[in-house]
Amino acid sequence: MTTTPTTPLCAALALAAAGIPVLPLRAGKVPFGNCRACKDGACGGRPNMKSAGPCRCPAQCHAWAAATTDPHVLTSPVWAPAWREAVAVAYHPGGAGLTVVDLDNAAAVAWARETLPATRTVATTRGEHWIYRGVMGSHNAVRAGVDIKSRMSYARWLGLGVGRMSHLPPVVRALAVREETTPARREVVSSLTERATWDRTVATGCRHTEGYVRTGLERGLALVRSRVESGAGSQAFGVARFLAAQHTACPGPCGLDVIGEEIVAAAVSVGVPEPYARRAVANGLSTTERGTA
Repeated sequence: MTTTPTTPLCAALALAAAGIPVLPLRAGKVPFGNCRACKDGACGGRPNMKSAGPCRCPAQCHAWAAATTDPHVLTSPVWAPAWREAVAVAYHPGGAGLTVVDLDNAAAVAWARETLPATRTVATTRGEHWIYRGVMGSHNAVRAGVDIKSRMSYARWLGLGVGRMSHLPPVVRALAVREETTPARREVVSSLTERATWDRTVATGCRHTEGYVRTGLERGLALVRSRVESGAGSQAFGVARFLAAQHTACPGPCGLDVIGEEIVAAAVSVGVPEPYARRAVANGLSTTERGTA
């Protein structure tokens, strides 16, 4: 790879030749959608996905799971339309034996420089990718502005970066401590007492009606409570992030701390350990400029 590839396909072929599984990204820098046969999981998923299935679709379906080093697949007629529309290339870090610590802002970069062992770094639009040699599970929002991308995930290819790549350190693995499955309800240990409830008295500066906020909150809480087997913590993060985003234009205060307490309580009620629930919700709320409003 001594020359600079001029198209996403050229870059993908160069990476594939180096043993890095790749896939095209469309406008918005996201993977291409599934074909009709694979839409909504109708195909059962690919064998290498979390829920292993029989899918052998030749198209670039299932995002990271379609990443490949096979030049015949990359240049096949079925992939050609995607490459014509592609705006970038992504790779599957886990498939390349790598882990990417995705630092999404300047504060996260500063934290990494103080906390993590030095390794190869790649500049991104808003922060940096720190790349380590080694594989682990992928986790979003392990702390504010920090995602871990390795197995079952993809990262955008932004160049070779600078610095010598280090082995994946224990401190990065420790960031990903989380619930893999939701414990049974009888095993829940929590310090939560009476549940806080959001209303207008704690949101004197919110521009939304009480009905609007409560409707959105109840829908989010229902999503969290539905995750009785696994994923309630991740769902709590997503709900917190979505709800906080609705208040970015409010003068404040909006009582997001009370909304957060309701989300934490919902997650704990289905077995999420309270410390993890609090961290997930806090990270979700902090992804917006008014996360503490």
